[in-house]
Amino acid sequence: MTITTRFAPSPTGYLHIGGARTALYSWLHAKASGGRFVLRIEDTDRERSTDEAVQAILDAMEWLDLEHDGEIYYQTKRFDRYAEVIDWLLAEGKAYRCYSTAEEVEAMREAARAKGEKPKYDGTWRPMPGKTLPEPPEGVDPVIRFATPLDGETVIHDMVKGDITISNTELDDLVIARADGTPTYNFCVVVDDMDMAISHIIRGDDHVNNTPRQINILKALIGDFAELPVYAHVPMILGADGKRLSKRHGAVGVMRYREEGYLPGALLNYLVRLGWAHGDQEIFTREQMLEHFDIEHVQGGASTFDPDKLLWVNQEHLKMAAPEDLVGELRWHLARLGIEDVDDTRLAEIAAIQKGRCKTVLEMAEQTLFVFQPVTEYEPKAVKKHVKAATPDLLAQVRDGLAKLDEWTGEAASAVVKQVSADNEVGMGKVAQPIRIAVTGGPVSPSIDDTLVLLGRDETLARLDAAVAAFASEPG
Repeated sequence: MTITTRFAPSPTGYLHIGGARTALYSWLHAKASGGRFVLRIEDTDRERSTDEAVQAILDAMEWLDLEHDGEIYYQTKRFDRYAEVIDWLLAEGKAYRCYSTAEEVEAMREAARAKGEKPKYDGTWRPMPGKTLPEPPEGVDPVIRFATPLDGETVIHDMVKGDITISNTELDDLVIARADGTPTYNFCVVVDDMDMAISHIIRGDDHVNNTPRQINILKALIGDFAELPVYAHVPMILGADGKRLSKRHGAVGVMRYREEGYLPGALLNYLVRLGWAHGDQEIFTREQMLEHFDIEHVQGGASTFDPDKLLWVNQEHLKMAAPEDLVGELRWHLARLGIEDVDDTRLAEIAAIQKGRCKTVLEMAEQTLFVFQPVTEYEPKAVKKHVKAATPDLLAQVRDGLAKLDEWTGEAASAVVKQVSADNEVGMGKVAQPIRIAVTGGPVSPSIDDTLVLLGRDETLARLDAAVAAFASEPG
C-alpha cells in the first residue's frame, strides 16, 4: 500500500503554528516511506474563506518547502461530485430527507436533556420498517441526513492515542447537505479522503469527535470490510501559561516568522520537536527528520510553545548553514529594507561573516546595512566616548597603511591596525573603535577586519577620509 497523507486547511486565515506542525507530520510520514502528500483546500465555508487566506497558506507551504504531490484540490470545485455521492446514499437508503426546522431540532435536544439523555435529533424523518413518515410540509426545503447505525460501536485506531471506542447510540444522524443543497464539512471530508485514497489521516485532536461520524459515512460508501484510513490525532500546542496557543503566545501566521528572520528549516526543526523526540537530539536537518520521524512516537500530551527555544534553534541553524544556502533569505530581507540588486557572491560573503554572530536573518540584514548605506552621521554617544584629540591622526595613519596594501584581506587589514596601535603605543581599542565608528557610523559591527573586507578598499578609504575631516573639526 502506498502511504498517502493529506493536509487540508480551511482558508479562513493564515497558516498558524499548529497547522504547520500538522502539515509537517503529514509530509514526513508520507515522504519517509516514498508515499504521497496531498494538499487540499477546504473552502466550503464561503462566508469566512478568502482568496487572500488561500494565498497565505500556499505561500507558507512553499516557504517551508513542504511540497505536495499532484494538483491542489479545492472543495468548492467538487460540488458535483458531492451531489453525486449524496444521490447514491439516498438511493441506497443510507441517507434521507429531513424537514424538521432548526427550532424543532433544538426542541428535540432540549427534551432529551430534560430526560437526562444525550441531546440529539430524534429521527422523526428517518425511514424505518413499519414506520409511517409525516407528510412533507409545503414550502420547506429539506436537509439531507446520514442514517447513522443505530447500534454497535465505532473504533478509531489511532497511532497517537491508541484505540478509541464510541457507541453509535451516542451519535446523531448527521446533516450532510443543507437545505440549500450545499454539502457539510464532515461529509465532504469523507468523500475527499475516499477519492484521494488517503491512507493515513494526521490532524489535530480537536477532530476526534468528528472521526466516528466520518468513519460511519466512509463505511457506508466503501463497505464494512474495506480498509479504513489509519488516524493520528495530534495533541494541541499550549502557551507557557498552559492555555491554548493564541496570538499573545506566538500563534501568528507562519510568514510572520519569515518576516522576523527565522529560517524555514529552523522553524520545521522546532515544530517537529513539539511532541516528538529522537533521543536527546535537538537540532535536525530535513534529511534527519525524514530518517528518524515516526508518528507513533508522538506523545499523547499537549506541548508548550517556547519562543526562546525557537530563537535558539534558529541561531543553531544559522551557524551550521552553508553561506550560499542563506543567500535567498538574506536577499529577501535586504529587499524589504530597501537594498536590492546585490549579487549572490556578495550575499554569500556577507552571510559567511555574519551568520555566526546573529540570531536571525533579519538581524543579519540589519547589521549589514552599513555596507550599502553611506555614513551620513556618527552616533553622538560613541563619538563622545571613543573619539579623542589624537583620533584623526590615528585614522589617517590607518588610512595610509590600508591604501598601500597589495591584497585586500582581513589579515592584511588587521595587521595595519595593529601596527598603528603599536607605533603610537596605544591600545587596540583606541584605534579599532574609532575605525568602526568612522566606517559604520556606530560602535557595533563585525570584527574590524571583517568589517573592512565587507566594505571593500575604495569605500573604506573614502569613509576614513570623511571621518578624519569630521573628527578633526569636532574632535571627541
